[in-house]
Amino acid sequence: MPQHTDIKDLSLKGLELFQLCAQRGSLQAVASETGLSASTVSHHLRSLEETLRVELFDHSRRPLVLTPKGKIFLRNIDNALHDLRKAKSEAAAGNMSEASYLRVGTIEDFDSDIIPALAVSLFETMPNCDFLYHTDFSHTIVQMLRNRQLDIGIAAESTERTRDFIDRPLLRDPFVLVCPKNVDRSPREIVSGGADLPFLRFSSNLFIARQIEAQLRRMDITQPHRFECGNNQTLLAMVAAGTGWTITTPLLFSRARRFHTDVDMHRFPGKGFARTLALLANTDCSRSVLDLVDTTIRNLILETVIAPFHRSNPWLTDSFKLID
Repeated sequence: MPQHTDIKDLSLKGLELFQLCAQRGSLQAVASETGLSASTVSHHLRSLEETLRVELFDHSRRPLVLTPKGKIFLRNIDNALHDLRKAKSEAAAGNMSEASYLRVGTIEDFDSDIIPALAVSLFETMPNCDFLYHTDFSHTIVQMLRNRQLDIGIAAESTERTRDFIDRPLLRDPFVLVCPKNVDRSPREIVSGGADLPFLRFSSNLFIARQIEAQLRRMDITQPHRFECGNNQTLLAMVAAGTGWTITTPLLFSRARRFHTDVDMHRFPGKGFARTLALLANTDCSRSVLDLVDTTIRNLILETVIAPFHRSNPWLTDSFKLID
């Protein structure tokens, strides 16, 4: 080994990169995730090993494999890094104007009106902060939080365990039936197959699709698979064109305003069911920043979506609402 450096030269960056490399097993994956070059990541690892005077990885193997001493070191620093991140985040956010970096992930349900307004509000409150906004599916947002690629996420709650996160239920978004304008069948008849229209589904790999299919099974209803799509806008465009009917939610329906004149939205027949959208955050996320995001996005949801829908569709008042 080269000349050893002193233990005082341990850096938080080196420790964090070591932890990431141990989790990902790949220098290139960590480089892509952090925006660093692979050689820079490698340099940090080598410097850490020189400081500690031990081999943390078996560098002859790919993917990267921890040595026995590396495993012990990782186990001992996990909690310490968590506490350091939390302390650093809280210190930086003591004065909101001094917050330096925030990564927010959200499902596309909010990306047309609410997230742009949230971004403007946060930028005004934290003018020295660098922001990253990412839009994706709920399961991807959760995974990115777990991989520490995001600080805060807004996603649909699922059966997937999120005990590792701060989990604040945000919105109850009930399922509704949407059909072409003036269809001469009741919602119950449509769902049961009494209308000469196919059921247009969300793609089966999405959690929202699994929720809907589970409810139809509970009602002992089977609909043939004619059309699947992962995009709510496309589904409502198809409904507006008179090609079928679908099951969606008021929040998703609100994003397709241009089709509203050609479709009707109805209460789902039978026992109602809903999805829950939640604000998720890593446990070391600054509470003051999380509270700010929570308060801001609740006000935006209420003003932008809930209040207008309650005025135009009073039957949604008890089911489409913020969760205290």
